Amino acid sequence: MDTTRFRKIAAISVAFTLVGGAALALPANAATTATRYVTVNSEGTIKVTPDAVRLNANVSVVAGSNKDALAKTSTAAAAVRAALTKAGILKGDIATQSISVYPEYNYTQDKGSVLIGYRGSQGFVVTIKNAENAGAVVDAVVAAGGDDLQIQGVTPFVLDSSAATESARANAVKNAKAKATSYAKLLGAKLGRVNYLVENSSPISYPPVMAMAKAAESDATVVDLGQQDVTVSITIQWALL
Repeated sequence: MDTTRFRKIAAISVAFTLVGGAALALPANAATTATRYVTVNSEGTIKVTPDAVRLNANVSVVAGSNKDALAKTSTAAAAVRAALTKAGILKGDIATQSISVYPEYNYTQDKGSVLIGYRGSQGFVVTIKNAENAGAVVDAVVAAGGDDLQIQGVTPFVLDSSAATESARANAVKNAKAKATSYAKLLGAKLGRVNYLVENSSPISYPPVMAMAKAAESDATVVDLGQQDVTVSITIQWALL
């Protein structure tokens, strides 16, 4: 092989080596840039006034036999159901939670456990969609059920939280961006595109405890609705430039 030809082959080999080295170096630099990111967690919370009330009630009757206890319980439950209907509660908003009949005993030191009858009971969960009318509904149910009725809970809640959830999401994103921008500034960088966003949980509504009282100027029951938090929690990752 002559000297001139050898030099041409060597030059071509060196050229390919340089090009190959540059091609390998570029992805490595790009990968280094791509791994610069900031990930933040954030919450957005909106306070809303509950638009519905959940009523938990139970009718309970003691009779001499299982059959009589169940029959009397059904009669009391029918009266409560009629009062709810008259108060404007739709059939679909009245749900039976439980029906039970069982022997009831009285315990004394001298006689021990003595059967005193059979207790029948039926539990209801009622959704009152007109929250402002909740107190009147409670009074109507108590009047219909009399001493056979127990109110086990009156809880305001947010029936339709869609609008509040949208606002909570917007707040969550705003808070996340502010936090990420602060971190980027501390690192001498800027925020790039969003790599991903994950909503960590469904919107959370925190219900208050039972809120019911008699009005000071009358015997009418008043249900205080108060306010509740609708919260959205997210995680967002931004690339850093």
